Amino acid sequence: MKKTIISVAGLAAVIALSFSVADAQAASCPIKIGGLAPLSAPGAVGGGEAMRDAMLFAERDINAAGGVLGCDVKVVIADTEGLPEKAAAVMEKLITQDGVVGVGGAYHSSVGVASKDISNARSIPTVFAETWNDTITGDKQKFIFRIAPLSSWASATLWQAALLVPNVKNVAIITENTDYGIPAAEETAKGLESGGVKSTTFGVDIGMQDFSGIIERVKAGKPDYIIVLNTGEAGYNFAQQAADAGIGPQDVPFQAGQVALESKAWWENVPDGNYAFVQRIGTPVSTWNDKAKKLNEDYKAKTGKGAIESYALEAYDSISILAQAINEANSTDGNKIVTALENISHDGTLGRIYFPYGTQKDPSVDGKGDEWWHQWPDPAMTMIQYQNEGEESTDSVIVWPDAYKSGDAVYVK
Repeated sequence: MKKTIISVAGLAAVIALSFSVADAQAASCPIKIGGLAPLSAPGAVGGGEAMRDAMLFAERDINAAGGVLGCDVKVVIADTEGLPEKAAAVMEKLITQDGVVGVGGAYHSSVGVASKDISNARSIPTVFAETWNDTITGDKQKFIFRIAPLSSWASATLWQAALLVPNVKNVAIITENTDYGIPAAEETAKGLESGGVKSTTFGVDIGMQDFSGIIERVKAGKPDYIIVLNTGEAGYNFAQQAADAGIGPQDVPFQAGQVALESKAWWENVPDGNYAFVQRIGTPVSTWNDKAKKLNEDYKAKTGKGAIESYALEAYDSISILAQAINEANSTDGNKIVTALENISHDGTLGRIYFPYGTQKDPSVDGKGDEWWHQWPDPAMTMIQYQNEGEESTDSVIVWPDAYKSGDAVYVK
């Protein structure tokens, strides 16, 4: 009987191949990825529904392209309600009961702050889509990534745009008392102060409906610019109640919360919302790539909306990035997925997404703060203004920055 002799190098290759195959086959089909979204009050339900739809479109497109590791992907959507305690509970459930190998989505910063420690402790790679608080990446956890802008950076666009308002001297900031609203207001106030502008911050609870008391206090201060940092439907409530009281978008230069990007809901809830300014993530529609354009058309057909919102694009990309990383890792092992994410170049709806800082390169090497850990550095940020009643946010004039500017702002009063 002839014996087969295998060299040490050959034996090592066989072993390596067997482990690679084992890794690729480690997960049972379908491979599950968690998707966080606020689908109940007091969370931003409209934003959550937009993110849910986008993440399910990502599931569809990933599977149409062959899935991951020979399996279909199943996106398991979990309702965070925009609440920290609920976010922590659903993250635990996604991992321990649903068996997800990664998590994407999330709208509220408080959700990211409350849930990141759980996924990190259980070695589950998480790509947050729309959570801005700097501390989410600032403590440099191995399994936490983000494609939304940093709050400190995004807040700079608020006060920089405000300083362009003619004769601005006194700004009112209305913010929610959350992990997003509190630091965003502080950073915005500091920026305004650096430009010689006084500001007063009014804190409110998330999901607040009756702003009559706050509005009277705002009016008493006679602001010449108003910045709203409320998420969800509370942003609609304040804007219309302010309009009824004579300090709305048609009375005082007024920067609405990001929920105003949902144009249909904005005009239904805030019929007096013309001339509102709104911060928008992403490049102008005219520069969108084919992937974003196709998703936009599919999304409009499904939802009946006029255009897809920026946070829906982020949600779609967060799931797609995880799928690519799993394929490139050839494994569902969290450590290997992290390595793939740190080396990824993903052509997303928002552009090319990558993470220059992490275990292979600390942000301090380039003089960056810890918050840049696992942070996508290139999200575009623009300020749009509604100048025609009923128009879509994607059709609105971009008034800032100059690189994307498509028209001049209209300053009321």
